[in-house]
This record gives sequence, C-alpha cells and structure tokens, in this order.
Amino acid sequence: MSQDLLHTYRSTLRTRIFRKMAAAGLDSLLVTDLATIRWLTGFSGSNAKLLFAGDATSVLFTDFRYQEQVRQETSGIATVILKDPLPVELASGTFRLGDKMALQVEHVTWHEQQQLSEKLGHLEFAPVSAFFDEFREINHIEELDRMRRAVALSETVLEAVIGMIGPGVTEIDIAAEITYRHRKLGAEKDSFDPIVAGGPRGAMPHAKPTAAAFQPGSLIVIDMGCIVDGYASDQTRTVAFGKISDEQREVYRIVREAQQLGIDAAKAGMAARDLDAEVRNFIAAAGYGEAFGHGLGHGVGVEVHEAPRVGTASTGTLREGTLFTIEPGIYLPGRFGVRIEDMVALGPDGAEPLQRFTKELIEL
Repeated sequence: MSQDLLHTYRSTLRTRIFRKMAAAGLDSLLVTDLATIRWLTGFSGSNAKLLFAGDATSVLFTDFRYQEQVRQETSGIATVILKDPLPVELASGTFRLGDKMALQVEHVTWHEQQQLSEKLGHLEFAPVSAFFDEFREINHIEELDRMRRAVALSETVLEAVIGMIGPGVTEIDIAAEITYRHRKLGAEKDSFDPIVAGGPRGAMPHAKPTAAAFQPGSLIVIDMGCIVDGYASDQTRTVAFGKISDEQREVYRIVREAQQLGIDAAKAGMAARDLDAEVRNFIAAAGYGEAFGHGLGHGVGVEVHEAPRVGTASTGTLREGTLFTIEPGIYLPGRFGVRIEDMVALGPDGAEPLQRFTKELIEL
C-alpha cells in the first residue's frame, strides 16, 4: 500500500510541475539528473531522462538494460526504451515539444546541449535552476517513513562499529565496517562515503578515512548515512577513546548544547539563516566562533544534500514538512574536532529529531 501511495503522490507532483511550467511559459522540460528522476518516478537505473511534454504527458527514457527494471519500479508514466540517441528520438515528431524547452543548467553539459541543438534547432532552450526545490523540500509521509528506516538502520550500524574501536583499529577499519554493515542490513548503499576521523584529523570536517590507528586520549568523529528504498539518512557522533582532556570535554559540551539549541529554536516560518545565526552566536559566545566555519545544516531526501541550506548565506524560509540536518561543530586544527548531527522533521510544534542515538559523550 505504501508503494501505491508514493506512486499516487508522484503523479500529483508531476501535475504540479506542469502547472509551474505553464506559469513560466515553458512548453516542455527535459530532466537529466538521476536523483530528480528517481524522486519523480521511482526509477533507480543509471541511464534515464524524463520529458515533460507540451501535451501534459511525461515520458521516461532509458535503454535496453533497464526495460524490465523500469516496468517494475514505475507506475502511471509512459516509458521508451531508446534505440537511437535521445536527441534523435526527440526529433522524431512523436513528442509535443512546443517552441520553448527548459533544460536543467546544473545537469546538462555543453556537449549535450549542442547535440540537442543540432537535432532540435527550431526550439528555444531555456535554462532553469533549482526548479524542483520547492517541491522536494516538503516530504510526503512515505518519504519520511523511508528516511526514518534509513536512520534506524544506520544507528544500528553506528552502535556496532563504536563497539569495535580499540587499540590498533584504524579509521579505514571502521569506515569499511560501516559500508559492509549498511549493505548487510538491507541498505542500497551508503548515502556518502563515511567520515571517520580520529585525533587531529577530526578538525577536518570532511576528512577521508586513513590507515591511521586511533590513539588514546583522542576524540573520533563518525559521520555516516545510508540509502533505504531511495531515501537517505545522515548523522554524526563524536566519541572519546581513552582519557581526554578537560578542554576536549568542554568543547564537546558546547557543541552538544549548541546542537540542542538548534533543535529547540527551529520553527516553521523562520528564516534559515536566523536559525544558523542563533547556534553560531552561541558558539561564538563560548569563544569558538572562528572554529565553526560551515553551515548549520542541509536538507535530506533522495540525495543526502538537498535544499534547504541552513547557513549564513541562506535566503529561504524553513517550511512545515521540511526535513534537514542540524550539525554544529568546533574544529581546532592540529588538535581535535567535535561535530554532532541529527536530521529533524519540521512540524507545527517545532523540530522532531529522527535520530535516537545518545548524545551523551561515549568514552571507550
């Protein structure tokens, strides 16, 4: 039943997109990024294009490798198994393209645009950017359920890998276990390459795991997530290995309180940058303002990084039904770092964290 609900929701989304196209004076729209195509159709293949045609029909194009998969994963949308290149197929006269076709500027290469122009030279191509963000920011109940399941699966893995940390264990050991256990428990894959960073490497927010063994007296940042039925999770915890200093403990306390402040302060209707500022000002007042250099959070959905962005340069408003991360951090180069991250669902009464994993400092 949940799959049927999602198919119905996607059909409604496609109708709303046609309305937006009409309001913008667009006759047709070619969707070329796979994440948006999966969000709109359910199709997870590695080769796909989606056409919103001028007669209010939508057509999904793929190739022979996926003819059975596309049948299984989609419903209520026409599909074409390409024998010729897409520009040739579009120029066949089968599809109503109108006079003005929109292309996603972030996802069409110069070469692809030239191929389309060569075959469809009579069309005016209109660039669109972030065209789908306003729709993707608000989550259907089934989308939220899939992300909750991704969170729960990843938390099970996190608990297991934390228990593996000990003398001689390396960052790569833990990162590899995260990936293996995600898949073993039923995830499609990691939602991003796991970040496992011990000691001074924890001061690099996007450190890549190395063969370095964990050293006693260090903090270890673990940032991880997975994909379940097409939807992502994202979470970060920082744990202590061996006896840590008073300063490390104090920085952990500041980050934890800052993260809770972000959860408590988030309200539908507030400017995203105001939420960032509230947490950033708290960290600055504690004396570590220069050590928090990234944004407070980002949306999560079929991709692990989506709109809205919650940062100093954000221009949007947080809306009810939006799901995003709250992940403040303090990074002291050459010494250590701390980050704590939850995904939160924004409802009428505020933000509900999806993660349930403890934020008490775990000391190994």
